[in-house]
Amino acid sequence: MSTTSKSKTMTEGPLAKQILLVSLPLALSNLLQILFNMSDVAVVGRFAGSTALGSVGSTATFVTLFTGFLIGLSNGVNVLVARFYGAGHPKDVSKTVHSALLVSLAAGVLLLFVGLFGSPALLELLNTKEDLLPGAILYLRVYFLGMPALALYNFGNAVFSAIGETKKPLAYLSFAGVLNILLNLFFVIVCKLDVAGVALASTIAQCVSAGLILHALTKVSDCYALDFRKVRLDLNMMLGVPAGLQNAIFAIANLFIQAGVNSFDSLMVKGNSAAANADAMVYDAMAAFYMACASFMSQNYGAGKLDRVKKSYFIALAYSFGLGAVLGGGLLVFGRQFLALFTTESAVIDAGMKRIMVMGWAYCTSAFMDCTIAASRGLGKTVGPTVIVILGSCVFRVAWVYTIFAHFHTIPALYLLYPCSWALTAAAEIVYFVFSYRHAALRLQERDALSQL
Repeated sequence: MSTTSKSKTMTEGPLAKQILLVSLPLALSNLLQILFNMSDVAVVGRFAGSTALGSVGSTATFVTLFTGFLIGLSNGVNVLVARFYGAGHPKDVSKTVHSALLVSLAAGVLLLFVGLFGSPALLELLNTKEDLLPGAILYLRVYFLGMPALALYNFGNAVFSAIGETKKPLAYLSFAGVLNILLNLFFVIVCKLDVAGVALASTIAQCVSAGLILHALTKVSDCYALDFRKVRLDLNMMLGVPAGLQNAIFAIANLFIQAGVNSFDSLMVKGNSAAANADAMVYDAMAAFYMACASFMSQNYGAGKLDRVKKSYFIALAYSFGLGAVLGGGLLVFGRQFLALFTTESAVIDAGMKRIMVMGWAYCTSAFMDCTIAASRGLGKTVGPTVIVILGSCVFRVAWVYTIFAHFHTIPALYLLYPCSWALTAAAEIVYFVFSYRHAALRLQERDALSQL
């Protein structure tokens, strides 16, 4: 197998430095993806008024739901490519890459049709305010035209990240992100397209980033190179589907939370729409360390280096917790300035601060849950963590909405379910990971013993 210096850094050398160097470009890439939607909200809030802001913000749950599925699916791709690459199985790497392209494209096309034809029913299900509904439907339909491109970009990003190359995806997404912001301003200020304009800008930018990263994959000389003539479906790639569902499950539960927000007046909905942008910003920055954790653990597990597997988990957990604490603390201090990026109305900012004052303290605690999920995935476990997430996050959150929130019916009572569900799910995920790690250690010991016979 052709071996690059990137692959060597994952299985040899100082882990803390290597994980940081791989994660930082990935974190910036994730933040730029969030800028696609965040710039939509900022531009319409600033130049098209609070109703347009509310319309775009009302779609955030569904955008998170479907993009979360694609990101989760790409995480499954990342783990498989990393494990085969670390184990030195070039044929399996190639097979995974070409099968994953097909699965990712199919997922993107499916979500495209869901967005086009299901947007009215989905938004009405959440009791979206009547004055916000037409704009929200229009935004979703145009935005979801870019879902296949978004799926392909995340596929390419996962493949590059699996072998430690995170700078190329960052460069491509940086270009697309700048293009997105410029197109936002052009379509809204010059063309007066408002909601449709910002959605169209995001779709065009997603297509550009997908085209750039796929072209780059066709030019590499290693075993993960993309050759469209080799695209075939491998059923083993379906192992990545639970990882996709895992991300989407959070957003499904959040549909009920959004319905709870919608039970308040339009002012609270608009404030929540502005403040929710912080969630995506913090989560996705922290998620870079989760993907790095899965990549490093999977490559070292494939290479049989169990000591580096455990160290990768603890280092990634420390980094992600620290980043969540810093970003959350920053929002507690500068929350009003952050919300001012999306609206000029002080009443909307006041409403948004109700969310930030709860979430700012809680973001760092999600690291214990998400990093442990990534660690289990790095060991090849996908179904178990998904089941735990369903119980600890989806079922628990829905139960909270219909019991505690229904009793108190205050906005803090609604937002507090986030840290509570994170803590509950994290405890169960950690127990599951400990057993999975011990089982993996026994398997490696048995493999080493057989190889010495």
